[in-house]
Order: sequence, then C-alpha cells, then structure tokens
Amino acid sequence: MPENIGKLILRVMVGGLMLFHGIYKLQHGIGFIEELLHAHGAPTWLAYSVYIGEIIAPLMLVIGFYSRIWAGIIAINMLVALWLTGFRGITSLGAYGAWGAESVMFFLLGALAIVFIGSGSYAVKRD
Repeated sequence: MPENIGKLILRVMVGGLMLFHGIYKLQHGIGFIEELLHAHGAPTWLAYSVYIGEIIAPLMLVIGFYSRIWAGIIAINMLVALWLTGFRGITSLGAYGAWGAESVMFFLLGALAIVFIGSGSYAVKRD
C-alpha cells in the first residue's frame, strides 16, 4: 500500500506541475515553439502537439488513466524540448547553482519512472 501512495504522489507531482506549463502556453500562446520548430526545419504545426503533452497528458496522469502511455507522451515532449533548445543547459549551471536542464530533466525522468512503475492502485484505470 505505501508504494501505491508513492506512485500517486509521483503522478500528481509530475502531472500537476507540468500542467502549469500547459496553462501558461494556453494564456500566452505557442509562437516561440513555432519559431524553434521553424529554425530546426520542422513543420510549425507540430507546435500544437505541446497541448497534448502539457495539458491532456498531465490531466490523464493526475487521474491515473493509462498513466504509462501519458507519462511516455510527457517524456517525448521533454525530449523534443531538449532538442529544440539545442540541449542548452545540459552542461551548465543556472541561477543559484541550479542545473541548467533541471526542470526538463525533472519532468523527463519523473515521467520515465511512471512509464516503468505504472499508476498504482489509486488510479481511474490502472496499468
């Protein structure tokens, strides 16, 4: 039972915090992502997929609906974010000694953990 509480906490943490990024993009748009995609020679319409990775996937993760799949989508979203930013921050420190890629890696590795461990008992649809 304690491991299921831990899985719930991990799902709520990763999904809940990622949701703030999606809400920000709903409020302020995704133009900067379209610019990054264009600069990399990728179709700019792909920017709209960020809403799947940062709104739908986090919501499904929080409620525990096919968590492994939605966590995988968040992980892919984070890999694309790393690629679009040219892996900036991977080898640098940010303000106050924080790792430059800290938040991206938090979401990437947290989502990957959920892919491997599943949703636990406290989920709408356990996997």
